[in-house]
Amino acid sequence: MRFLAFAMTLVAACAPVSQVASAQTPPIIVDQFGYLPALQKIAVIKDPRVGYDSENSFSPGQRYAVVNRATGKTVFTGQAKSWKNGKIDKTSGDRIWHFDFSDVREPGRYVIRDIDRRVESFEFEISPTVYTPVLKTAFKTMYLQRAGFEKRAPYVSRAYVDRASHLGRGQDPEARLFNRMKDASTERDLRGGWFDAGDYNKYTSWTANYVTGMLAAYLENPRVWTDDFGIPESGNGTPDILDEVKWGLDWLERMQNQDGAMLSVMSLSESSPPSAARGPSRYGPPNSSATVASAGAFAMAAKVYSAVPGFQTHAKRYRMRADKAWRWVEANPHVKFYNNDPRSNSVGLAAGQQEVEADRMANKTLMAAIHMSAMTGDPYFNKVIKDLYNRVNPMDPGTVNGYEAGMAFDVLYYARQPSTPKSMVSRIRRDYEEKILQGYNGWSVVEEQEDPYRAHVDGYWWGSNFNKAHRGEVYTQAIHAGIGQTRRMDYLNAAAGYVNYVHGVNPLNKVYLSNMGALGAENSVTQFYHNWFKDGSKWDEVGRSKYGPAPGFLVGGPNNGYERAECCNSVCGGEGAKICRMPIKSPPAGQPPAKSYADFNGGWPINSWSVTENSNGYQIAYIRLLSKFAR
Repeated sequence: MRFLAFAMTLVAACAPVSQVASAQTPPIIVDQFGYLPALQKIAVIKDPRVGYDSENSFSPGQRYAVVNRATGKTVFTGQAKSWKNGKIDKTSGDRIWHFDFSDVREPGRYVIRDIDRRVESFEFEISPTVYTPVLKTAFKTMYLQRAGFEKRAPYVSRAYVDRASHLGRGQDPEARLFNRMKDASTERDLRGGWFDAGDYNKYTSWTANYVTGMLAAYLENPRVWTDDFGIPESGNGTPDILDEVKWGLDWLERMQNQDGAMLSVMSLSESSPPSAARGPSRYGPPNSSATVASAGAFAMAAKVYSAVPGFQTHAKRYRMRADKAWRWVEANPHVKFYNNDPRSNSVGLAAGQQEVEADRMANKTLMAAIHMSAMTGDPYFNKVIKDLYNRVNPMDPGTVNGYEAGMAFDVLYYARQPSTPKSMVSRIRRDYEEKILQGYNGWSVVEEQEDPYRAHVDGYWWGSNFNKAHRGEVYTQAIHAGIGQTRRMDYLNAAAGYVNYVHGVNPLNKVYLSNMGALGAENSVTQFYHNWFKDGSKWDEVGRSKYGPAPGFLVGGPNNGYERAECCNSVCGGEGAKICRMPIKSPPAGQPPAKSYADFNGGWPINSWSVTENSNGYQIAYIRLLSKFAR
């Protein structure tokens, strides 16, 4: 079935914690979009004992049923089974039961009903194509994140139409070096690319990661990536994901100097909507980390696009750019630039720190060398990769938690290349199975049901949904690589648990995608941190603002390290002082880790971005996982 087609601490409070009312949702929790017929289907029944919802206690009845919503007929009955004999889960504060209805395979719309308690779950669908519209909606957020590109009908609804942004005088087509803004000789045409997250800045190294992430998603299940995802390039004969990747590559090309070095970062002005932004665009100088990451992106693009009709000229150009970038970074391995940082006198230039230290630079170099090797077949890169592999230990189980979370997956990609030495292929496959799949939070956490919500991670910190997506990919990547084939269906079911988590099977019974009611989600994200959909705008909150935010954005997720700005512990200037006198928002504060979440979009000093901000990195990790289950 081609994979089913190849078949997804308490904070230091500035003021007393106050409970915030949360709409009560059914205690019977399901994937609010639905399930694939052939895969496991397990409803979670929760009795909240710790946290903001602990007053909503629930004791399940003895009889559970799957009811066809269209006919009203019961198609399956059974009992809910207690998780770990009634133990309270520390990460959620809940007692849990599971109701397994995997035997129900007939397509249709259903609910789970507690017959004795007369309680029902949200409605869901069983269908081979249940995730396809979700994938298309989530993918289209990359189009909405395009800088310098008009958002227009029919590709977006009337609510999200906007003129091309950041193309005015002194903006992207006339961007200047951040510390020489009066020097016209520094002017560069740097239009294009994607807003990185809820801010409008553009980061070279991270864009390179988005390019390789989407190209990997395409290679791993090309048949799902059709030419009808509803972006302006749809219908041109090229898979839409490759059109979207090219948008990112076009910007990376503009960011490359003649000598191969890559400019590091761009800082764009902000407004709502994006086209209302009027401030100047500034860029940072080249650095080694951005250049080596881009070498890998250009190299992978050269290999992929060489097989795409009409893109041979592009592929040759990408190869040339990859070669130039690699040669530059080999000659200049230690050029650093810290944006928004006193070390480079760059305070205020973009928000996120894109520079890396030696350990992560080695990670980036390993990934780039892998793609250079795949592009060229040159034995030189095998030695580079072997040396870096021994140094950075890419198969450490913690790898998929970090910034270079796809490194282990890139190494598996290297093992599939014909130019890779057989000894390295064997070592990589063995290391992946022994250290990643069987590591401290590998397969054992699935077998032992460590997470009653069936999506184990080893912590809930900033961007926990990113980690969830990568944990799911641990299992799909094993299938794609042909590792542990006797457990193929087990691995698919394990990976699907992470998809189900994002789709609502979590302690909040919430779909962690924005504004998905039109696709059947009855409790999805209503607001999140984004400069377009900001607090008080027409796009603020579903049901309260005129439009609500655009659909399909994946938020960061529960973060039990959430806290307001440090100045709330002393004095925040102006309006900040008034906000700091308000009780800290709970949730996310003062909750069990997996409940450290709430829909809110307050800026400084509330700092909602550490919980609800979107990121292209989160988005691509999720769609890469989800694409294994779509058709």
